Amino acid sequence: MRSRRVGACSCIETGKGSVYVRGGRARRVRGLYAALAASVLLWACGALSATVAAAAPSARAAGAACANTSLEPTATDQAAIDQATLCLVNAIRRAYHLHALRANAQLGKVAASQVSSMIRWDYFADVRPTGQTPLSLVGVTRYPAHTAGFAVGQNIAWGSGAFASPAHIVAEWMASPPHRAIILTSSYRDAGVGVDPGLPGVVRAGHQGATYAMEFGVRHF
Repeated sequence: MRSRRVGACSCIETGKGSVYVRGGRARRVRGLYAALAASVLLWACGALSATVAAAAPSARAAGAACANTSLEPTATDQAAIDQATLCLVNAIRRAYHLHALRANAQLGKVAASQVSSMIRWDYFADVRPTGQTPLSLVGVTRYPAHTAGFAVGQNIAWGSGAFASPAHIVAEWMASPPHRAIILTSSYRDAGVGVDPGLPGVVRAGHQGATYAMEFGVRHF
């Protein structure tokens, strides 16, 4: 039987590093934070309320027009997974009367780098072991060039088995207040998704699954 485990973490940063608010602790997660319905265990960096089962129907309904939402990430379908994840998030935002986010290559590179970093260095957190935050990572790209300031948010997640699909990951984010708040932040204009068909060893979920990161951003000129 496939393992059915998922986990998530979120953070928001604004300005030029003056404000940093996290959904949870900026360190390796070492224990299960909450047990959810349908034998789903959530590995969380922040407080959680609703279950995945409660959030999934609304996420699926909002993303009915999105393709590949049930795909399990592999080495050959990462582009499709990225597009499906952004499509689901935009469908949810439209359902809340918010504008869609534009795919941004710089944010996508940061998201992909965050995912590979977590797997390579074996941790699950928004802040890297080197102390680099999402803001500092985006800050050295071309994304904030010629701006007066910028803000970024980051949602990360991992899932094993069928729970590694975009539909389940986005439903998981929507079931968690810190992650849902980032998805529904009206000021964000851009986004980038990164996914890798691997898991950090620290989550202890075996080898079948995937790790996600999604960067949200807005530039002020």
